[in-house]
Amino acid sequence: MSNFTPMIQQYLTIKAQYKDAFLFFRLGDFYEMFFDDAIKASKELEITLTSRDGGQERVPMCGVPYHASENYIKQLVSKGYKVAICEQVEDPKEAKGVVKREVVQLITPGTVMEGSMLDERENNFLAAISPLEQETYLLSYNDLTTGETWMMKYENGMEGIIHELFNLSVKEVVIPSTLSDEDKLFLEKRLGITLSVEDQIDLPEEYRYLVKNLENEGYIQGFARLFQYIHRTQKRNLDHLQPVSWINQEQYMQIDMYSRRNLELVETLRKQGKKGSLLWVLDQTVTAMGARLLKKWLERPLLSLDEIESRHKKVQGFLEQMFQREALRDALSNVYDLERLAGRVSYGNVNARDLLQLKKSLGQVPMIMDLLQEFSETELKRLSYTMDPLSDLYALLDESLHEDPPLSIKEGGVMKDGYNQVLDDYRYAMKNGKKWIVELEQKERIATGIKSLKIGFNKVFGYYIEVTKSNIPNLPEGRYERKQTLANAERYITPELKEKESLILEAEEKSMGLEYDLFLELRQKVKEYIPQLQLLAEQISQLDVLQGFAVASERYQYIRPSFTNDRKVNISEGRHPVVEQVIESGEFVGNDTVMDNGTDIFLITGPNMSGKSTYMRQVALIAIMAQIGCFVPCKSAELPIFDQIFTRIGAADDLVAGQSTFMVEMLEAKNALTNATENSLILLDEIGRGTSTYDGMALAQAIIEYIHEHVHAKTLFSTHYHELTDLEQQLSKLKNVHVRAEEYEGRVVFLHKLFDGAADESYGIHVAKLAQLPELLIDRAHTLLHQWEKASLRSTSKETNNREEQLELFEEATTKKSNSGKEHPVVKELKKLNLLDMTPLDAINKLYELQKKLK
Repeated sequence: MSNFTPMIQQYLTIKAQYKDAFLFFRLGDFYEMFFDDAIKASKELEITLTSRDGGQERVPMCGVPYHASENYIKQLVSKGYKVAICEQVEDPKEAKGVVKREVVQLITPGTVMEGSMLDERENNFLAAISPLEQETYLLSYNDLTTGETWMMKYENGMEGIIHELFNLSVKEVVIPSTLSDEDKLFLEKRLGITLSVEDQIDLPEEYRYLVKNLENEGYIQGFARLFQYIHRTQKRNLDHLQPVSWINQEQYMQIDMYSRRNLELVETLRKQGKKGSLLWVLDQTVTAMGARLLKKWLERPLLSLDEIESRHKKVQGFLEQMFQREALRDALSNVYDLERLAGRVSYGNVNARDLLQLKKSLGQVPMIMDLLQEFSETELKRLSYTMDPLSDLYALLDESLHEDPPLSIKEGGVMKDGYNQVLDDYRYAMKNGKKWIVELEQKERIATGIKSLKIGFNKVFGYYIEVTKSNIPNLPEGRYERKQTLANAERYITPELKEKESLILEAEEKSMGLEYDLFLELRQKVKEYIPQLQLLAEQISQLDVLQGFAVASERYQYIRPSFTNDRKVNISEGRHPVVEQVIESGEFVGNDTVMDNGTDIFLITGPNMSGKSTYMRQVALIAIMAQIGCFVPCKSAELPIFDQIFTRIGAADDLVAGQSTFMVEMLEAKNALTNATENSLILLDEIGRGTSTYDGMALAQAIIEYIHEHVHAKTLFSTHYHELTDLEQQLSKLKNVHVRAEEYEGRVVFLHKLFDGAADESYGIHVAKLAQLPELLIDRAHTLLHQWEKASLRSTSKETNNREEQLELFEEATTKKSNSGKEHPVVKELKKLNLLDMTPLDAINKLYELQKKLK
């Protein structure tokens, strides 16, 4: 390395400490990158790759302008990369040799703080995984922009953590170096998460207050892993971090990542965007904080009836008084993002405009409190008593900040006149000094008779008197001292002008320095209010979500659900909350769902496009909406409180994991069968379609029987295997229902209505006709269908005769002895069979084997 130039040596020394990050190395007005960083960045950012003399050779180089770096950093971080910001930390004028440089911040996908790199309506979580004992892991996660920190424990290996990371859209996970390669690969490849290693698990004493809710030392160390990584990468104050909140999973409905995806709670399957999701319909919030809280509520529906009812009462209160609610919405819409403003204050990157937003937000709080007092609902009134308008902070910001401050906090114009006497004196000197300059210009024009004479200023020469060359003969001898010669003019100074210049420039310099110090002092005072600001933000967020529920409920005609303890589901004219908003023509057809204690399973048949999947999803979405505290789309609803929801709807290959559509289907089914309880809701759509007919039918029946006999969860099971409808005669808690279609003049009409009993046709060819497949193809399909139906009838007749013959053979075998006088071997084998442990397919195969032996 000694053969490189001193500057390149410095770069390589710093880069060695940040091998997994792009090093943005400050050189003048650019951030430069060298060697492999330059080659890779030039491709990722589509910027020109050049080179520089590095001493022993030319080295690859590329760079981005300092003033435009934010957009380039955003591009890299959004792709999962880390960026180390390396700045000059000493004055180049005082440097001996190479200017000293240090990394002042490491920007990673989970630690982004700049507003332009964030979605204001989304949290940006950084998570940490810490193994405890065998198969037990601790998951902690933090949003650095708001200071929120959460923690939970999983005792079933990494599977639960994977689901949680997916649900939270976590982009970066901090892990111990000892985590298995298998787990690392799963996190990095399948979930697309950036991995970072942190083995330091000691928590500094001054931050012990953050774990006041944790008693277990292992839990404290788990949080410390997350904290140490944040502290090491950000290199600044973290006073805005909030104490860890422990998540008891038994307090919330569990929705695994398959179900969250299949139900399209926060994004659609096809476009992976918000529009078309349940979040899109329900998001009537007017603040960024409220939008983020709504998403959290959707991810964790409540199990506590008291908490659910409390939310419903507030929504009811907002619904009953529309005018007061609209006034409250207006007030809330003027509240900025208090959570992230508090984070920026602590972080040290808040500017005067941010603090002005804080002031304007606080100015709305007294109005919000007064409006809450106008509601009849006592729970809404009570909220106003718990809110603190932070009048002292508002007054401080009001008396200190200029109403229209610049973006920069180092160029003056930030603080109000009258806030500081010394600053006012400087400003007076500047104002009067500049007034004196203007008056001097007029006086000199009169004295010299030169109307074009002017007084100007530049940073090199300061103030000067400029006279064009044609007017120089008119100047009185010795009046001015020559300073600079230009092509068509001369510039002069006078002792008096230099004296005033010193006074003005000194006042400007001292004014800006003092104003910057005053702003830092103000920011420090605001920092003392961070805990109160975070509490206020939480209260306003909840108000915003609840009023949003009321707006959605009124706009879309939702009703308040009731709850029962006897596992009864009774939904009258239920509707799919999203489909009814995007349906292009006609009204959405509502459907009833009545499942009392005598019914656990609906076996749903009916043609494609008839609405089976829509119906199944809407039942799940109604349950979720009810348990987050929202009203629901139906005429009436009596529901149990579901502890978990599992779905197997739709299918897709998981190519990264090397899993076929059918394997994904089986994994989702396994997840439901393994974890569901009698208080769960299971949606299974077309199980078994990914394999051969008999395989699929056997699996479907076995799954239905298993749920009926062992799980007892409320289950909606749709199928095209009409043979399964015979199960209604065998399983006491299974009921056949179907979505009906009618044939009219050779065309199929989908009624989208649920009826009791099994469907009589699939109407597959009719659906193909609706899709406008060629008429010749449709006619051929009809011909083949009729041929196969006739063949099936003949086959059925033969099978009936065969079964009769087989019964005769078995009857003979069971009543007679073998030639040796002993019991027939087939009978012995038959007696040993444990039919309850056999799948339908195994039983059929065994029967065939025994039949062959008898023949």
